Amino acid sequence: MDGAWWPRSRDLPSELSALADVLDPLWGRITRIAVDPRHWPILPPRIFVNGHVVKVGWFTSELDPHGITLLSYTAGRWDLLVIPPETGASAAGRLMTAASADTGPPKTATALMTAERARHGSRARAGKDRSGGAFPSHGRNQQRTVGI
Repeated sequence: MDGAWWPRSRDLPSELSALADVLDPLWGRITRIAVDPRHWPILPPRIFVNGHVVKVGWFTSELDPHGITLLSYTAGRWDLLVIPPETGASAAGRLMTAASADTGPPKTATALMTAERARHGSRARAGKDRSGGAFPSHGRNQQRTVGI
């Protein structure tokens, strides 16, 4: 995991456009995004960001159902935990911190979500104060923190 993304809704076309719009200037042009389709009702084949097209692919066997992969010319590949939009602020904060931690063995997005549910149960979704955003880790030799 290279960080986390907390979208505001399950409207993938809008949410991906907002995410890529913020990350493009920071990471270099985002060229492709891959998602697992299980949690998204609409899967766009492409989105338009800052005057260019970003191709969106979906895979059910190759991708973690709780993750997203972004590719850029400059930063290469980034794998982010997708925190469900209905997650409360406290749980989202814990998940963002866990996803961006550089300590311990690498964790998958599903492992992070499972651990959060095991530790905090239904309280993880109880909060109503949420703003959405992305919190990429400081790995990959640079600190990168983005909120949208």
